Amino acid sequence: MFSDTSSNYSDPSEEVWLLRSIRSPLNGLGIGSKARVQGWWLFAAASFLVSVPVFVQAPLVRQLPWLSLLLTLGWIWLGFKLLARPEMRVWGDLLLGFSWCWLAGSIYWGWLRAEPLLHLPIEAIGLPFALWGLWRGRGAVGNLFYLGSLFGTALTDVYFYLTDLIPYWRQIMDVDPALITPILQEAIAQVQTPWGISWAAVLGCTLGLVGCGALTRGRLPWWAFSGAVLSTILVDSLFWLAATLQ
Repeated sequence: MFSDTSSNYSDPSEEVWLLRSIRSPLNGLGIGSKARVQGWWLFAAASFLVSVPVFVQAPLVRQLPWLSLLLTLGWIWLGFKLLARPEMRVWGDLLLGFSWCWLAGSIYWGWLRAEPLLHLPIEAIGLPFALWGLWRGRGAVGNLFYLGSLFGTALTDVYFYLTDLIPYWRQIMDVDPALITPILQEAIAQVQTPWGISWAAVLGCTLGLVGCGALTRGRLPWWAFSGAVLSTILVDSLFWLAATLQ
């Protein structure tokens, strides 16, 4: 529903804006300085928004799940407000895509976090709408950001399944916080096996190739996609580091 009302980044106006900003080819992408600067800002914003649910929403949703859920409406409202201003529509579009991530995180981590099998289906709650929006040529920035975030989440979950970390997930969600450390240490020991390290390398390289490959497309929406995908590597690394320090 958010995608249909967001701005169209496949329309001629975007092409005109990009063509006006092109002054000389750069890195084989043909992106001018203005487009390149905005692309990097969009990349940084997408990376930041992938980190927000981890460091802000996670503690909030455990204590105040209904507040986290209601904040989704705030993100949507702000997204539409920015979307109505031509000079800010890229950021409004991005926030509308982010609202799907926030909504899914509120639902799953607020009430369903003890069942890892439901994680990916809940995170994919906005997938039909994002695909429909892209098919209609609308909301490309927000929709590709959401798809990039979902792709990173999917690969992270796949890693949990491949390395048999799902039982530890359930234990951590059910156990008293004071007893989490031994469980984390067992999980880390399982990750540090040749099997765990090999799959971490494979999935990390996959994220890197997909994220960097998106940048070569030279269009603003793909910068948002790339930022969401590549920041998954950083977030997963921080999780691993935090767990090893327990």
